[in-house]
Order: sequence, then C-alpha cells, then structure tokens
Amino acid sequence: MAPLGARSPDEEHRASTPLELLFDLVIVVAVAQAASGLHHALAEGHFAAGALVYSMVFFGVWWAWVNFTWFASAYDNDDVAYRLLVLLQLTGALVFAAGIPRFEHGDRTVGVLGYVVMRLALVTLWLRAAKADPPRRRSARRFALGVFLVQLAWVALLFVPGGFGATGFWTLVVFELLVPAWAERTAPTTWHPEHIAERYGLFTLITLGESILAASVAVRSATEAGAKGSTLLPIIAGGLLIVFSFWWLYFDRPGHEALTSVRGAFLWGYGHYFVFGSAAAVGAGLAVSVDHVTHGTTIGDAAAGATVAVPVAVFLACLWFLHTRSERTMGARVVAPLVVAGVLLTPFTGQAVLGTGLLMAGLVAFKAVQAARLVPPA
Repeated sequence: MAPLGARSPDEEHRASTPLELLFDLVIVVAVAQAASGLHHALAEGHFAAGALVYSMVFFGVWWAWVNFTWFASAYDNDDVAYRLLVLLQLTGALVFAAGIPRFEHGDRTVGVLGYVVMRLALVTLWLRAAKADPPRRRSARRFALGVFLVQLAWVALLFVPGGFGATGFWTLVVFELLVPAWAERTAPTTWHPEHIAERYGLFTLITLGESILAASVAVRSATEAGAKGSTLLPIIAGGLLIVFSFWWLYFDRPGHEALTSVRGAFLWGYGHYFVFGSAAAVGAGLAVSVDHVTHGTTIGDAAAGATVAVPVAVFLACLWFLHTRSERTMGARVVAPLVVAGVLLTPFTGQAVLGTGLLMAGLVAFKAVQAARLVPPA
C-alpha cells in the first residue's frame, strides 16, 4: 500500500482518471433521480415544495462529488486502498440515489445512510493523507474530524422529531460548507487548478446530458401519445438552443483562470452549486413544458414557462457572476444581466422555451462577435 502523499499542483497534462469518470457516471444516476422528482413536483403545481426538496437532494449529490473531486486532485495515488475507498463512496452514491424517491416523500433514512457512507469513506482517505503528508497533516486531520462530526449530526437529525425540516437541514449544510474553509486555513492542500477546472467541466456536461435526456424522453412520450409535431417543435428548438448555449457560454472562459487563490477557489467551487443545479433543473422544466402542451398538467402557461425560464436565468446569472471578472469589455459584462431580465419575461409570451432559446443564442452570438473583434490581426 503506497503512501497517500500530496501531488504537485504544477503537474503537466493532468487529466481525469478512469476512476473519476466512473464516479461521474454513478453520480449522474443521482442527478437523474433528483431531476425526475423535480419534474413531477412542478407538473403537479408544487413549485415551492418541489424546489425545496430538489435543492436539498441536489446538495447531497453535489457536495459528495465536490469533496471527492478536490481530494482526488491533491492526493490521488491510485493504489488498491484508494480504489477500494472510492468504490465504497460509489456504493454510497448508489444507495443515496435509491433513497431519493423516499426522501421526497419524507423518509430520509436511506438517503442519509448512503450520504454518510460516502462521507465516512472520505474521512478514511483524509486520515491516510494526514499520515503521509506531514506539511499538511493538520489540515487533513481537520478535514477528517470536521466531516466525521457533521455525519454524526446528520444521523442524529433522523431521531429528532421534525429535525429534517428546512431549518435543521440547512443548518448542517452550513457546517458542511465551513469544514473545508476551517481545514484549509492551516495549510492549503495541493489541488491542481487545471484538473479541477476539467472536473467541473465534466460535471457540467453531465447535467446538460441529463437535461437533454429528460427532454427527449418527454418528447418521445408525447409523440407516442399522439401529440402533433408542430406543437412540440418550438419546445424542441428552444430546448436545443438553451442546452447548446449553456455549453458554449460555460466553456467560453477557461475555468482555471478563476482558481488563482484559495479565496477565489472557494467562491468558484461553491458557486457551481447553482450552476449545476440550474442546468439539471432545465431538463425538468423542459419535460414539464412538453407535458403542458400535451395537456398533461393543470398549471397555467406562465407557470409552465417559468419552469424553464427561472433555472435558465439562475444559470446565466451565476455564470456571469463567476466569470464577470474575466470579461474583457464592459459590453460583455452588461449584456448578460439584460438577457437574464429578458428570460424572466418569456413566460408571459406564450412561447417561453423558444423565446428563452433565442435570447440565449443571441447572447452567444454577441459574445462570439466580441471575441472575434479582440483577436489581433494576423
């Protein structure tokens, strides 16, 4: 068993490993379960309750992935013990995914069990890192202790009547988020900026893929039920424009440019909760829009349009906030907020999905023209 020593943040050509890609593949199952639950809640008109449960479930998926990703960037040695502990995390992720439907109906036990399994496997990895990395031993021990104590609190919350309400849940979320900030204060771990940016890019692709899958399944079901193609065409066209624009805008700036400091890394890394969550939620919104035009919901036109417009606006606003510092022109900094405002008005047009897609495509075209103008002549 090799020591789990720190890797250099200056390694060249650092890429995601097959084990990391397998982790992503398992996580997408949980993302799909969370988005499916959101779809059904929105279609039934349970907007506030659906959004709340989705935000809770998605946090568990996202946070487990984030913690593994940053740890692996600094300490992945790919020995047998490391692989087995990561596979244990994957097992916990599958248990967590299986518990999502129960979580949505008030039974938190299976979801918490899967989450705790993932987190305790990571505690063991941090203890291994503490043993093998003396310069950052104190940080690794803080990570292990902090994560372990919060897991005890999650389990304890199961036995508190009403403890898994919004107040109890988000209180422990705050403690989860504080653990890395507390641990990294002693000696920052040696995460690799370009590797982290690549990993986040891959998670973005996962969420976009989930949105495409959710929308395509909804369209197929609608066509099998006899829906007219002319009715679905605006949603299909708008949905494609939205997803393609998401991809274009996200990868328009290299992510590692924002990872130049520990503070910047926290802002960028934590801010992606809203980027990822909204990208996956768009798929649920597109499915609701298909249901609506095929008379599968009882919600109004504006409400159906909002199920797409709101997550698109959140995605764009968060991406603008994370990337605005790297925008080269004032125009690029101003146009995105204007598009966000326009997107939020589309539910009142009767063609929210198509209108949102056209606005996003227009933003992409604007940024492409701006980028071309900044290229020096040959």
